[in-house]
Amino acid sequence: MTRILGIDIPDNKRLEISLTYIYGIGKKRAKEVVAKLGLDPNMKAKNLTFEDISKINALLQEYVLEGDLKRQVQGDIQRLIKINCYRGLRHRLGLPTRGQRTSSNARTRKGRKKTIAGKKLK
Repeated sequence: MTRILGIDIPDNKRLEISLTYIYGIGKKRAKEVVAKLGLDPNMKAKNLTFEDISKINALLQEYVLEGDLKRQVQGDIQRLIKINCYRGLRHRLGLPTRGQRTSSNARTRKGRKKTIAGKKLK
């Protein structure tokens, strides 16, 4: 596997798709990186030369990626919780923060159903 910024990217996928395995790089930024360096987007990642890999690493140093980005996002969430805003409250309670309905859905955020014995439903 090819390593870029300490992350193993898949060798058998196209370069544009392989770059999206790095946290903080989506399709748009991957296309942008490939275009800036003048690489073939359809080339497989295993065909990258050492020189190409070093160019990609140098270019990606400009962006906030991986651990730094995760730390930044977590810091933003902690700030919302600390100032007791509505979104921070929703984060603290483990509920959806963007206005979704919770009476019938939101199982991803709320977790598994907790059955309460003896509770009478209306």
